[in-house]
Amino acid sequence: MIDLPEKSEKNIYKPKALKMRLRFDYRGEKSGGLFGRKNSENVAEDKREHVAALLRNVPRRGITIEEIDINHEVYTILDEETGNQAAYAPLEILVKADRIEDIMEFIMRPEFRRIEVLQPQEILLTDQDIERMLYKVNEELHNFTQILERRLNSK
Repeated sequence: MIDLPEKSEKNIYKPKALKMRLRFDYRGEKSGGLFGRKNSENVAEDKREHVAALLRNVPRRGITIEEIDINHEVYTILDEETGNQAAYAPLEILVKADRIEDIMEFIMRPEFRRIEVLQPQEILLTDQDIERMLYKVNEELHNFTQILERRLNSK
């Protein structure tokens, strides 16, 4: 069955849902503790698994997570700033969003790396759609700066 767009009151066709594949890379660095050390690969994998569990268990308004893929291989690179090895654990999710602004919370994350729009092939944005999207970008940016301020103040 084909997912046909809805016709709005202004004779503008709007898609029923947006379908996208998103990729995030979670960073891990060596950690030491009282009971042993974890290498950077294990730290990155633990972060990825934690986020995957949150995505599975925490509902979000306007978002349906259809698939979570944590089977990508962890890779390591040399961090030029610190000179240490850093590992990255990729996570891909297949998401269905009611509106384009619902996806903003994902693409504003620092771990965000790539987006692939699967449906629809074309999107028509009204002035209200653009206003809501820009408002959501501002809101996510404000939340991100607050988190950074709290981290800096706690050090």
